[in-house]
Amino acid sequence: MVEILSLLLVGVIAGTLAGLLGVGGGIIIVPSLVWIFHNQLPALMHIAIGTSLATIVITSISSIIAHHRAVLWSIVWQLSPGIIVGAFVGAIIANALPTEILRKFFAIFILLVSAQLALLPPPASHRQLPGKLGLSITGTVIGKMSALVGIGGGSLTVPFLVWCNIPIRNAVATSAACGFPIAVSGMIGFIVTGWHISGPWMSGYIYWPAFIAITPATLLFAPLGAKLAHTLPANSLKKLFAVFLAGVGVNMF
Repeated sequence: MVEILSLLLVGVIAGTLAGLLGVGGGIIIVPSLVWIFHNQLPALMHIAIGTSLATIVITSISSIIAHHRAVLWSIVWQLSPGIIVGAFVGAIIANALPTEILRKFFAIFILLVSAQLALLPPPASHRQLPGKLGLSITGTVIGKMSALVGIGGGSLTVPFLVWCNIPIRNAVATSAACGFPIAVSGMIGFIVTGWHISGPWMSGYIYWPAFIAITPATLLFAPLGAKLAHTLPANSLKKLFAVFLAGVGVNMF
């Protein structure tokens, strides 16, 4: 019962923060699963990342529905082939990495996101989108990095699109749509590469009880976070959240 309540709380926090700050739930879900199931599941870091990607499959659909009018679908289609390949390759790389290395890689990524939120202004617009080859390469990098840390890619996709002169509203919406192929390909990769892991209620590195508990709460509370964004000082909250993420990153080390 304690674990179920903890997982529901994770979903509430992840959903609210995703709606409030535009920060993907994976940043909250992955370390939370590591702490909740400490020493209870094999290959725990891999399971936390794989399960996080599984939840993003569902939450990304909700995000697409909410943002569909602002999605630049032509960019999504051009990024998606690279994203799909990159996310699957990312799962293969994650499977090959020892848990400790994967945990430290996640910690470094979290610290970089923390610094981005606290210190860096939005990237200045400098250029136009690259051609098809450039977008394919970019998609591959975004997919690979996202699958390695169990996120939907927003902290990578949004800065890239803004840097390429895409308005922030369209960048956020397009990034949300890109989260779906990242999550689907990454989830399949973590199922295939983790198939040797045996355990009840598991498919490879996906732990379904955690998925079932977290996903509904995330879906329910993301709209609340979006509403709160219009009443709460988002910039101040981003800095507080950055401090929290820094603590998470240090703890994950």
